[in-house]
Amino acid sequence: MTSRGPRGGRAARRVAALSALLLAAGTALVSVPQSAAAAARLDNPYVGAKPYVNPDWSAKAAAEPGGSAVSNQPTFVWMDRIAAISGTTGARSLKSHLDTALTQGANLVQLVIYDLPGRDCAALASNGELGPDELPRYQSDYIDPIAGILDDPAYANLRIVTLIEPDSLPNIVTNAGGTAGSTPQCATMKQNGNYEKGVGYALHKLGAIPNVYNYIDAAHHGWLGWDSNLVPAAQEFKKAATSSGATVNDVAGFIVNTANNSATVEPYLKVTDTVNGQTVRQSKWVDWNQYVDEQSYAQGLRSTLVAQGFDPGIGMLIDTARNGWGGAARPTGPSTATSVDAYVDGSRIDRRIHAGNWCNQSGAGLGERPTAAPAAGIDAYVWAKPPGESDGASQPEPNDEGKGFDRMCDPTYTGNGRNGNNLTGALPNSPLAGHWFSAQFRQLLANAYPAVSGGGGGGGDTQAPTVPAGLTVTGTTASSVSLSWTAATDNTAVTGYDVYRGATKVGTATGVSYTDSGLTASTAYTYQVRARDAAGNVSAASAAVTATTKAGGGTTPGACTAKWTANSWNTGFTADVTLTNTSTTAVKNWKASFTLPAGQTVTSVWNAVITPSSGAVTASGVDFNKDLTAGGSASFGFQGTHGGTYAKPTSVTVNGASCTLS
Repeated sequence: MTSRGPRGGRAARRVAALSALLLAAGTALVSVPQSAAAAARLDNPYVGAKPYVNPDWSAKAAAEPGGSAVSNQPTFVWMDRIAAISGTTGARSLKSHLDTALTQGANLVQLVIYDLPGRDCAALASNGELGPDELPRYQSDYIDPIAGILDDPAYANLRIVTLIEPDSLPNIVTNAGGTAGSTPQCATMKQNGNYEKGVGYALHKLGAIPNVYNYIDAAHHGWLGWDSNLVPAAQEFKKAATSSGATVNDVAGFIVNTANNSATVEPYLKVTDTVNGQTVRQSKWVDWNQYVDEQSYAQGLRSTLVAQGFDPGIGMLIDTARNGWGGAARPTGPSTATSVDAYVDGSRIDRRIHAGNWCNQSGAGLGERPTAAPAAGIDAYVWAKPPGESDGASQPEPNDEGKGFDRMCDPTYTGNGRNGNNLTGALPNSPLAGHWFSAQFRQLLANAYPAVSGGGGGGGDTQAPTVPAGLTVTGTTASSVSLSWTAATDNTAVTGYDVYRGATKVGTATGVSYTDSGLTASTAYTYQVRARDAAGNVSAASAAVTATTKAGGGTTPGACTAKWTANSWNTGFTADVTLTNTSTTAVKNWKASFTLPAGQTVTSVWNAVITPSSGAVTASGVDFNKDLTAGGSASFGFQGTHGGTYAKPTSVTVNGASCTLS
């Protein structure tokens, strides 16, 4: 694992993170000096955190019918212009936000850094106050003052999460020339390099503050999820993260779906689905994308970023503020349609007209509530875009905020190349970007999924269950750890338990036992458990226990297939591989071995780790796909170079068993 310089990598901080977590949970261990607690650098800043609730947003939400049910949720504070630092009408200053966080007893504050020169070159509604060449002003009048405030010792015990410049770097990847969605403004920003220089400067200045955690915006699967975009995006992020004095050590992670509506997980639609022999990737909605939801995209992008040189411990955030898609139109199961387009349209919970639609979407609902460590590689679900804040005006609105009129916010507009020339799906009568949009908030509340307690009305139960006690390891194998604990209590009822391996939630249980499987032999794992109730209240974490799996290797499939699909050009190629366990026995920790023909070299990988990069290689599954259930499949892919003529391997084995290659 690479180092993060003097602040250390994520793994190096696990002991400090555990101490901070136990202290946050109220566990009395030893007296920790205040300066030592302030210096602790956490693997995941969200674990054990009490996030700040922005009173400015909370008051607006609570004033809406039923809004008090969610007005206590933590949201990001948007620093979207220089004036926001000192405060604007109806919004407190940055320093006041931090002071209020201390008053609340919070220990985590979330900020959006959003004022680049020539900001948001492809969406006029989000244009900013600085011209394309005003990089010096961005540095001296915007980033430097923010850094000066955040570096105040008074805030040293706050974990400060920064979301760095939404949409900027993704625009350079896809909208700066050569595509239907390109704009002259984006071409200018690509040519002058001020997006990369500005992001690099922000990372460098803010990353020097020990308690700041920088997360770079990485768009969403419907923007960068194609094979042709994913690796170039990771390369662009690396370029920015090594500009203006920054290094990859200044990056804690990345965030996807910022201010967007893509589903976190599509429960009834998988990218590997087929209909009458046609892959769903051929449908108009998926359009050959590699992903259909944000969680799989975030996990796949994470692997690609690590391959580009980012710390293997980076974590991902997913903005779930507006991607719930509840209500009567939500599917309840996979479609039974026999055409690929009808199947996809009938199965997807994302009800937008087109995945390129982004402005004030009709039918959207609140998504998953902010949650720490909900899945492998995911640091948290967050509400980055505060629900009820408009994406842009549906008609021209004179203003002094530098925000233009984008017809993607006009419900009568018939679209452009970025949304397949479809209607925008935008709500009518919307105000300027960032301004309160009551109709949007009420729709989000009504269509929330999970539903808001009481159907959108009332404050509901706010008392968390007690901390589970007596967490014990009851057994281990080479690939599993079994746990049990004493039941927690609650003022209403405990409905389940969340089980954490380190900082990652690995499963849930309705009873007081759980077996974590798919583990690596001869490896130590640390566990904690949290109780939750029907209202979504979650207890503090239990005391931690550590277990070491027994010696042994992965299991071997009785039979398997390997489907190999490749696209090649000049001296380059991409390969997509789907492994299927066709036996009746589950396979743990799969490793696919094959020999690349002479002249072929792997340059980047997703959903796996491949070593070495040429010759006889082995692809190993990653956290979220390393096991093959009986009849189950796992997919991975890679990009590479060849000597002029592409050929696929002649054979593939999985854990030593020969697979049928097609």
